[in-house]
Amino acid sequence: RFHGEGYQEGLAEGSHAGMAEGRMCGAFHGARIGSEIGCYLGFALTWHCLLQKYTDEKNSKKIKALDSLIGMIQKFPYEDPTYDKLQEDLERIRGKFKQVCSMLNIQSDFRIGTERSSLTF
Repeated sequence: RFHGEGYQEGLAEGSHAGMAEGRMCGAFHGARIGSEIGCYLGFALTWHCLLQKYTDEKNSKKIKALDSLIGMIQKFPYEDPTYDKLQEDLERIRGKFKQVCSMLNIQSDFRIGTERSSLTF
């Protein structure tokens, strides 16, 4: 009897602790992804504004790539953590970001650490 009661109490306590830890982990990883995506969007919008002044063919390709990146970010499902293609879409956005950086001749290095996140050039 004591074994059964102890098991049930331990199961309830473990479930409660696991839920709290899961929420903290989810919030942390969600914030990391949000920070990364937000940085990409700020980068793309800034470069889009800078390149609007120049209308040659070379810049029109860059603007088209930036428009594509901005569109991908705007379609990203922020509010749906159960979205089954979240990681795939995130990888596509990262790939497009790298492509845009290459077109702009910019070395990018997006680092996320416990202290700060940064985009360096």
